Amino acid sequence: MRSLQLFRFHWFVVAGLLLAAHAIAPGQAPEAGESPEWVRLYEPMSDSEMPYRLMRPIGFDPAEQYPVIVSLHGGGGRGTDNRRQLRVWNRLLAEEARRSRHPSYVLAPQSPRLWDEWHLERIKQIVVTLPSADMDRIYVLGHSMGGHGSFNLLQLDPGYFAAAAPSAGSGRGEDAEFIDPALIKDIPIWAFHGDKDTVAPYERAQELFAEMKSLDGNLKLTTFAGDGHGTAAKMITGSDNGSTSCASDRCDPEPDMLKWLFGRSLADSR
Repeated sequence: MRSLQLFRFHWFVVAGLLLAAHAIAPGQAPEAGESPEWVRLYEPMSDSEMPYRLMRPIGFDPAEQYPVIVSLHGGGGRGTDNRRQLRVWNRLLAEEARRSRHPSYVLAPQSPRLWDEWHLERIKQIVVTLPSADMDRIYVLGHSMGGHGSFNLLQLDPGYFAAAAPSAGSGRGEDAEFIDPALIKDIPIWAFHGDKDTVAPYERAQELFAEMKSLDGNLKLTTFAGDGHGTAAKMITGSDNGSTSCASDRCDPEPDMLKWLFGRSLADSR
């Protein structure tokens, strides 16, 4: 069984390596030139500690409560310009039809380094200030370094997020193991991975799935047959080359990721 000590050890041994080596997958780079309309939906917020952008719920009604998606960028979004962290899935989440079906906040922080405990605490400080935020329905998702960060933040506080959707986040082949399945087995997680990924090898996702299965964990894994690392958009849109397996009968078989995500609440586990 992987241990929490191994998870902590990971930070000191490989944090620098991961920061330098997370690849920018095709189709994930920020769009060049003037900011398109969807980018302007993500309001840049002044924050001297952690740059972030915030998309507010469409048709905001202060009498309602709204879930919050925390969107963690991958390696290509690193920096402090408060722009590069907006990735392909942020564009998809900004589409009017999706926003109308699932009104929510989308919080997109930016970091020049791996996602860690400091980021989680700052995220919590921001979320608690959002008007009408549903504190039982806070979610985290991301791709590559952002998927890796999703797993990290889940482990740092397993009771904070209602669900997670990490894509290609189980680590590179040469990295130390950093996921302790026992810590997160009760959190609804839907992971995504291409079976030809050479940046974050698919075998690591398979190993995690096997361990979660042995623990009766609440993990779904969608495998994109023939795909490499550039699968970020597919965690939102789905794809005909994706097949989903459940680690246990605790998993909700809902096939639409956003419908599945917004159906999760901490209130359900009380």
